[in-house]
Amino acid sequence: MIQASRRSLLALTFAASFAALLPASAAAQQSYFPPSGEWARKAPAELGIDAQALAGAVQFAQSHETRRALDFSDQEATFGARLGSMPTRRAHTNGLVIYKGYVVAEFGDTSFVDPTYSVAKSILATVAGVAVRDGRLLVDEPVAKRVNDGGYASARNSQVTWKQHLQQESEWEGSLWGKNADFVGKEAFGAGERKPRALQAPGSFYEYNDVRINRFALSLLRVFGKPVPEVFQQEVMDPIGASNAWKWVPYHNSYVELNGKQAPSVSGGTRWGGGMWINSWDMARFGYLWLRKGAWNGKQILPSSYVQAALTPSAHGPDYGYLWWLNTKGKNLPGLPANAYAALGAGSNTILVSPDHDLVIVWRWHAGNVAEFATRVIASLPR
Repeated sequence: MIQASRRSLLALTFAASFAALLPASAAAQQSYFPPSGEWARKAPAELGIDAQALAGAVQFAQSHETRRALDFSDQEATFGARLGSMPTRRAHTNGLVIYKGYVVAEFGDTSFVDPTYSVAKSILATVAGVAVRDGRLLVDEPVAKRVNDGGYASARNSQVTWKQHLQQESEWEGSLWGKNADFVGKEAFGAGERKPRALQAPGSFYEYNDVRINRFALSLLRVFGKPVPEVFQQEVMDPIGASNAWKWVPYHNSYVELNGKQAPSVSGGTRWGGGMWINSWDMARFGYLWLRKGAWNGKQILPSSYVQAALTPSAHGPDYGYLWWLNTKGKNLPGLPANAYAALGAGSNTILVSPDHDLVIVWRWHAGNVAEFATRVIASLPR
């Protein structure tokens, strides 16, 4: 019996040591990946989770719903004149907790398809990763090298690189779809209107700016030669087994001619209507792809080097990567590890990833910082 126990212990030690030596893509293959149309659940106790503490965390989340209007009647006052459609109502707060690849908690109507606002920016960063994988762009090169539609013709805009767009440091100048990059005009921008300021050199100043992100999205359409939602479905969502319930809704006026046809250019948010409309399950799959460093069941969808670069803080941003919010300084996600990160959208709509805990949390239509929920979930996990 003692010798058998020793053999078992040695086997476990060897397996753990071997797994630690595996490359990220190989290690990801050892993980559970949910097949299309289903996701395995495990009772908290099966994974060593304190069920009562986890239930308390969920109760906290359920009791902290956003004050955003259920019928989106506050949309224009908050963001300005709409350019695209909006739903007639939203879901109440809802979410999922994915631990070690398994569903351990669910609350609210997680199948409700809702706008996810600026979570779409992190999705755009993912599409850019596909372009890098396929050799369609190099992040450090000027966009003008591959995009010649007039949007980068000026001396200023010709300097803008893909990386600067990804880090929101492009300082791109101009208007797109009827909105100016200066955010000047009460009717156009609502409470988001800004005072005029002097532009800085591209790559030297961070500004969260949806007009520039929309220009980035149009540029991605140009390099792929087809609409970004098609790329996202074919290269990301289909391979990870997402549903067909999501839709990326363009503005009414954001169509361009492409190969003799009208093609929609989509936005990086829902500030002016439209945007990515998606349910919590598909958001969780998307977050799980990033937790697994761009790999899914043996297939490297995003280059691991791109994922690493995307989760590296920019020079001038508020702990910001490639359209992902980071936590290297411990300020964006208080109480969470330095390598935790999140896709954040107004509302609030959130995908939180904590690699140290093998954890993905989707929390939608909530008040407060997602870290308030996450720290409670983490407290329930085995140590």
